[in-house]
Amino acid sequence: MDTISLNHKQENISFPLEIENASAAARVATPKHSLVILDRRELDRHCLAQCMTAHTADFQILAFGSIEEWKQKREEYPPLSAILLNIGGKMVDEPAVSEQIKSLSSEFVSTPVIILSDSDDFAQIVRAIDCGAKGYIPASVSISVCMELIALSVAGGLFVPASALFAMRHLLQSSSSTAQPLAGIFTDRQAEVVAALRRGKANKIIAYELNLRESTVKVHVRNIMKKVKATNRTEVVFKLNDLFQDGISGMSAKSLC
Repeated sequence: MDTISLNHKQENISFPLEIENASAAARVATPKHSLVILDRRELDRHCLAQCMTAHTADFQILAFGSIEEWKQKREEYPPLSAILLNIGGKMVDEPAVSEQIKSLSSEFVSTPVIILSDSDDFAQIVRAIDCGAKGYIPASVSISVCMELIALSVAGGLFVPASALFAMRHLLQSSSSTAQPLAGIFTDRQAEVVAALRRGKANKIIAYELNLRESTVKVHVRNIMKKVKATNRTEVVFKLNDLFQDGISGMSAKSLC
């Protein structure tokens, strides 16, 4: 019986994958852009890369364990169009995961960072988008749908699962009665600024997201501070958090006017 020798020295090297059964067009045409899959699980990332390569000729699919590995070889590949971060069964609110999303999103501002996850939990989706992700794809979708959703993000769209929209509707319906005690404290625009303040966003970011001048945001913040009797930004966030907790418990809005 012949002896089969395995070479383990190459096992941690990331490389673009070529599929023998790929279409003729995919073999002839060289992709002008690349898609990087980030996943520390080598088998998972290379299997996913093979499947994606077989389903698209638009991107050169690259699989790496970290963004640092890609940076070492970036000159060898076409320009980067998107980053697919496969977190598997991990939760977005795990500090290491959320920090990775934030780091990638801030470093690659013009390149969409898309999350691939085993979970379609509403809170996890919201957290991912809040960290800067431009899309959230549950692992339950087909490979063809996954590629279409990635193309959507590359074109400038933002995708979240339909389950997230249903969860949001349910949340709004179930919380409508508890939200009543807070109604009338803030104007609609102030309420939007309040939500942004509670997420720790700076005035410049709030202005951009709400399509306002930064000076207008500052006016709203001052008025909010007056209503909650706060003297600085830190105190206003602290009091807003208390306010929302008290509001859910049934606090009267009049006591805060």
